[in-house]
Amino acid sequence: MAALLVRLVRFESAEGARTGVVLDGDGDGDGDRDGDRVLDLGTATVTELLADRALLTAARAVGASTVPLGSLRLLPPVVPGKILCIGYNYRGHVPAGGEDRPVPTTPDVFVKTPNTLGAPGDPVTLPLTATDVDYEGEIALVIGRGGRDIPLDEAASHIAGYTVINDVSERTWQGRSSQWTLGKCSDGFAPLGPWLVTPDEIADTGDLRVEVVRDGVVTVSQSTADVVFSMAALVHHLSEGMTLEPGDVIATGSPQKLPEALAAHRPLADGDAVTIRVDGIGSLTTTFRKARP
Repeated sequence: MAALLVRLVRFESAEGARTGVVLDGDGDGDGDRDGDRVLDLGTATVTELLADRALLTAARAVGASTVPLGSLRLLPPVVPGKILCIGYNYRGHVPAGGEDRPVPTTPDVFVKTPNTLGAPGDPVTLPLTATDVDYEGEIALVIGRGGRDIPLDEAASHIAGYTVINDVSERTWQGRSSQWTLGKCSDGFAPLGPWLVTPDEIADTGDLRVEVVRDGVVTVSQSTADVVFSMAALVHHLSEGMTLEPGDVIATGSPQKLPEALAAHRPLADGDAVTIRVDGIGSLTTTFRKARP
């Protein structure tokens, strides 16, 4: 039998946000949602539970009840103080309409503002004047233990877990300036989820496949074996410039689109759906809708 995934979720309730652990419905550990149930762990946040494993163990022991996963409206697994993003972290990455770039010698860092955070399953509204909204499926790591100037050999121990993020971008706006903020920071442009998977459940973050499906067609399929900077290296590098805090999210970079998808690039439109699947972590599906004037 495969090892069961430890998947922590936040979900909406009449009393407010609550945290739960997903119990694999068929016991095969494959991370499928069919038959999965959620054990209610109470109001402590995911980062609070992971900061104190004894608290997590106790919460699981006294969990109030289980409910079908499909009956819940999931929220982002964490509410980050910072969403830090890495550009050009996969070898061969060429953005739509862009040019080949040399392999970076230092991580290319940008941010997404708090208004971009979106819940798994919630639609993203295309900005009224947008002309070229695009998707980027990525692995996001979540900081569990904060710090500044974290040594490289200790950086992995500061990671609480992993989830999936869609770094939605408006390419026209992004290309108008040397700074990407406007093109990256429209409302809802960072869907995050559906859950957080703890590091002990992933044997090797250096060989996870990231696959993106747009309207039934695979447009991205690349392994983290192709990253320039490892998860630990990103934590180390970012902590040299700022204090990382529990709950902070680091989007670790977008894999390269397949050649045929890059050649056939078209902006996201009303009704489009994008699913990001990551080995060992899970899948995140986002639909897009037209803004209403």
